[in-house]
Amino acid sequence: MKLDILALGAHPDDVEMSAAGTLLAAAAAGKKIGIVDLTRGELGTRGTPATRAQEAEAASRILGLSARENLGLPDGFFRNDREHQLPLIAALRRYQPDVVLCNAIQDRHPDHGRGAELARDACFLSGLRMIETLGADGQPQTPWRPRVVYHYIQDRQLPADFVVDITAHWPGKWASIQAYKTQFFDAESKEPQTYLSSQEFSKFMEARAREFGHLIGVEFGEGFTRERPLGVQEITELI
Repeated sequence: MKLDILALGAHPDDVEMSAAGTLLAAAAAGKKIGIVDLTRGELGTRGTPATRAQEAEAASRILGLSARENLGLPDGFFRNDREHQLPLIAALRRYQPDVVLCNAIQDRHPDHGRGAELARDACFLSGLRMIETLGADGQPQTPWRPRVVYHYIQDRQLPADFVVDITAHWPGKWASIQAYKTQFFDAESKEPQTYLSSQEFSKFMEARAREFGHLIGVEFGEGFTRERPLGVQEITELI
């Protein structure tokens, strides 16, 4: 299945927190969207890999994804090396996205920066003919290189290279975040308190989206960075 946009996340819920509105906007414009989670989030303090998988499935339905899979890389211990690049290269060739969204280039959680590096390098290597990977049918896959790679901004504030207006899709984004019932604020939860599960963090997520929206004169936005300059054919294409 060819996708227009593939979002990568080190953990289930990374994409929902930082790029779900962008995916919803793309889907509303008729684009095919999908998510590949690198790990099962098995080191998380709250919930289990099984509950995270159920929550990811619920979030996928809210986002209207055409595809979602989990590569099962080791949470906290994956590296940007051949062993961990090859499964991601196979996924990139399987979905052939034009646009890849991935983790922040630097962030509070070390998996996020590593996930960004892994995604960036795998996107380049995926286009090399001499790297062989097999599809689900056991046949060699065709090389594929995404046209662009963007990094969504997560916990740490980074200067955005561009901001996507997600105002119309804020309710859907918030619903996809709330699908992860074990991970975020729940006044009745008996799970241990964590950085993400506080009510203050939920308020922060909304405030961050409002801040990005404010930068471009809308109510809610999502910010992205990229390692190469953006190119346009005509200056009025920019808002």
